Amino acid sequence: MSGALPDYYFRVRENGAAVFRVDAETRQRRIEMEQIAVVNTRSGEIRPHGARELSDRDMAEIRAWMTERQALLAMRDIDDIHRTVDQLNLTAHWAQSRAADEQLEEVTDALLLAMHDLRTVLVRKKADRLAKE
Repeated sequence: MSGALPDYYFRVRENGAAVFRVDAETRQRRIEMEQIAVVNTRSGEIRPHGARELSDRDMAEIRAWMTERQALLAMRDIDDIHRTVDQLNLTAHWAQSRAADEQLEEVTDALLLAMHDLRTVLVRKKADRLAKE
């Protein structure tokens, strides 16, 4: 590896990460990673690993990572929704212009139920927002 290594490494997992302190200054010139904590980005919980006590610097680094990670996940969520709108448009075009009867038979009920569910949720949420205004 080239360049300076970060002091902390976050192994992303569902709902958070395992946090490691990185040590590249060993005698054998090996990179050592010592797990120091587990974090949950949904609840904001930070649990030290084992009987370890986290330093103020550890906590600051973990909180900064959590803030950045939550922003990234929020950005990905809205991007996924925009892609879904595109995919719905492409699906409509496919159904109108290229789909065979057998293909339509295979997906029509599932698509109609999913779209009905989505429409119900969107209409209810829009009504809630309008009621607040």
